[in-house]
Amino acid sequence: MERSTRLGSSVRQRFRQRGFTLIELMVVISIIVILLSLAIPNYSSSILHAKETALRDDLYTMRSLIDQYTLDKQKAPQSLQDLVDAGYLKQLPKDPFTNSRDSWVPVTDDSIQSPDQTEPGIIDVHSASDQNSSEGTAYSTW
Repeated sequence: MERSTRLGSSVRQRFRQRGFTLIELMVVISIIVILLSLAIPNYSSSILHAKETALRDDLYTMRSLIDQYTLDKQKAPQSLQDLVDAGYLKQLPKDPFTNSRDSWVPVTDDSIQSPDQTEPGIIDVHSASDQNSSEGTAYSTW
């Protein structure tokens, strides 16, 4: 009988040594929650800055191509699709904030850039997003 009692107590001791106490688990979970509360805002901020950079680059590229198209063809594009049809762009880029290729807002004007230009048309392009940037300005004004 004494031997079975010793065997039972040694099994219980090994079992207790293998597991974690409730306090240890709570401490680990608390540390994980604290780290996540610090990391998530930084991650969200990084995503926002990446989208803003992509929007700036896309706008710069499309504005440059509108000017090139106007100088090459001696007329301004009548739609953004003209840039794709003429081979200046493979396809229109997605607006990072509206997630659409069709939401760009072209700005037309009757002004002429060069003496050889025969037709006015699109002179600028903006995002259709109604959100504000991290700087406080509307993306639609960029």
